Amino acid sequence: MPIWRYAMATLPPLALLLAGALWGGWWAALALLWLTLIAAGLDQLLTPPRQTTRHSDAADPLSVVLAVGHLSLLVLATRAFGDPTRSTGETITLLLASGSFLGQISHPNAHELIHRAPRALRRLGATVYVSMLFGHHVSAHRLVHHAHVGTPEDPNTPRPGESFWAFLPRAWIGSFRAGLAAERRRDARRRGVNPYVWYVSGSVFTTALALWIGGLAGLADFLALAALAHLQSLLSDYIQHYGLSRRRLPDGRWEPVAPHHSWNAPQGFTSYLMVNAPAHSDHHMHPDTPYDALTVPGGAPVLPWSMPIMAMLATTPRHWRRIMDKRAARAMEHAAPLNPRPANDPQT
Repeated sequence: MPIWRYAMATLPPLALLLAGALWGGWWAALALLWLTLIAAGLDQLLTPPRQTTRHSDAADPLSVVLAVGHLSLLVLATRAFGDPTRSTGETITLLLASGSFLGQISHPNAHELIHRAPRALRRLGATVYVSMLFGHHVSAHRLVHHAHVGTPEDPNTPRPGESFWAFLPRAWIGSFRAGLAAERRRDARRRGVNPYVWYVSGSVFTTALALWIGGLAGLADFLALAALAHLQSLLSDYIQHYGLSRRRLPDGRWEPVAPHHSWNAPQGFTSYLMVNAPAHSDHHMHPDTPYDALTVPGGAPVLPWSMPIMAMLATTPRHWRRIMDKRAARAMEHAAPLNPRPANDPQT
């Protein structure tokens, strides 16, 4: 898939936000419009990413540009939040637009980076998460979520019928603890400092930097921005695994991860905007595959609407369950049996 489509979806809102943080005015409002109404409209006009396994050499550079742009945006936005000459409307618009960017682009991009093989890319992705005060997600996602997705052992897999608002604190606290426990188990087999030291100290440094750059007003808005990023990151986990679970094998192990254990949302524009994170089944089956080479496997469950729209629905539990519970039950019913009998078995 030509990487330029990902660039055309992700770079304009970044440029608009940087302009809004520097000069105020309507730039941030245009970025918010791009990330909401324009994205929803273009989803209806553009085709989803083609099914291909080819990886572009430009994919990693684009991820680096987005990560560096994210870090620059946090500095400039925090300074703007603390600027007393900015109007309340400008500040709120910049906060909401930046929060949307962090949730829809920075999070999936950092998620991509922490899965890449080069150590420099993994560290850059971790830096993005630490800058959002969400560093523990690096360990919890790679060591816990991918190993135990779809089971009660994964804090980031929703429980049957669980609302997002019940899932939110359980997943945040549970993933922090589970990631720390996983890293402590690794400590016995390696040398060096536990990465949680970096996550916590980095978050403290980032918070102090926000206070220095933007004062108390800048710090308050920066913390609100981080909260928006956490909210959207956990919404992604909730949406992409709701109602889908792995079954126990006769020997007591969990069945292997399969296409029906993740929801997918192959849309015409938001798939590019979210660096193909909505192709989630393939990612869980092949976590080292770069984003531009992910596909939606045959038989994988597909969400009725794009990820941003599903995120809005997930915040209203009654509507969410009415839309999703039956779909999730059908997805699990269509899963292959654990021990299918041969076609010539007389007991079939």
